[in-house]
Amino acid sequence: EKLVGNPGAIHREAVEAKKSLEDSRARIAVLLGCKAREIIFTSGLTEANNLAIVGYAKWLERTRRSLKGTHWIVSSIEHDSVLESFAEVERMGGIVTHIRPDGRGLILPEVLEKTLRPETVFVSIGWANNEIGTIQPLAKIARVIREHENNTSLTCVHKSDLCGCAERVVFHSDAGQAPLYLATVVSSLGIDLLALGANKLHGPHGIGALYISKRTSLVRMMAGGAQERGLRAGTESVALAAGFAAAYERVAHERERESKRIRILRDDLAQRLMRIPGVEINGDQKETLPYMLNVSIPPKPELSERTSEYLALALDARGIAVSTKSACREGEESRSHVVDALGGGEWRAQNTLRFSLGRDTTASDIVRCAKVLTNVLSQKDSKVRP
Repeated sequence: EKLVGNPGAIHREAVEAKKSLEDSRARIAVLLGCKAREIIFTSGLTEANNLAIVGYAKWLERTRRSLKGTHWIVSSIEHDSVLESFAEVERMGGIVTHIRPDGRGLILPEVLEKTLRPETVFVSIGWANNEIGTIQPLAKIARVIREHENNTSLTCVHKSDLCGCAERVVFHSDAGQAPLYLATVVSSLGIDLLALGANKLHGPHGIGALYISKRTSLVRMMAGGAQERGLRAGTESVALAAGFAAAYERVAHERERESKRIRILRDDLAQRLMRIPGVEINGDQKETLPYMLNVSIPPKPELSERTSEYLALALDARGIAVSTKSACREGEESRSHVVDALGGGEWRAQNTLRFSLGRDTTASDIVRCAKVLTNVLSQKDSKVRP
């Protein structure tokens, strides 16, 4: 059935389109364990993160008249859409602290606790890292934030509304990588803002969503109509929303079974790659997404000055798709900022390969991938193009 009406109009086709849009929103809300009105559709994960971070900064600027003196915390291993949004917060006058992970890629709650200040207003920690797959302990982090929030409100002795002490701390998470293999119930996470992208769930490109808790206020980023509770101007895509909801439901239905299958394949690939001399696995091996494996390959100048990019092209020529860092950074920096934050030497950050397994990945694919990579490295099959 084709729903061609504008969901903002009042004629029959529009009403049917609006009904479908709200049905999709409600289905996603059920999976998140929240109210449908707490879900805002966006054009994707990047816009959702921007709306969450900069949208809150604009609201805070409007209510406090300035961001001067406000303190913001973000992990140093976030996606560019998060890091660049915090760069905008700095330009607006906010003070931003980048908190580093440990060698496994984990943001430790006790480290965050020491970083929080009375003037802290916002914390952003991605749930599962998009390059190394490390899963952050969001619920524990949320408890640290709420305890700090309570202690700050109890100890503030200022009488002015413009004091530096924050009345509350907003907790945001880029959860793009998580729902594929993690149950996403916002009430159990203690989250205020949660960003999602349909394409990360085998859904359509061009649509994302932002969960906004009822206690959190934002200012819209784009001028225009009053769609999406006045927070996201522009005619909504009914078809993309329906695709988003359907993909999310399928992922939730298959999650437990698929997680077990994919983890077995991933562990097999890890064991095979570790047989290659000098290979290092990046990120935590227990608290990690089951479908992702990030490794550093020792540089081989005889192959190329940029070994990982050479290997990615060589594998691609043989029908194996891998990446060297976040897709948003391909072709830009020569190193992974995520792996760089883990320590372990500059060579590891400059020579990373990320393997992402999916629904169609089989055991024979794993065997072939490891064999091809080994042959290319040993120069038995070293041509970049067939």
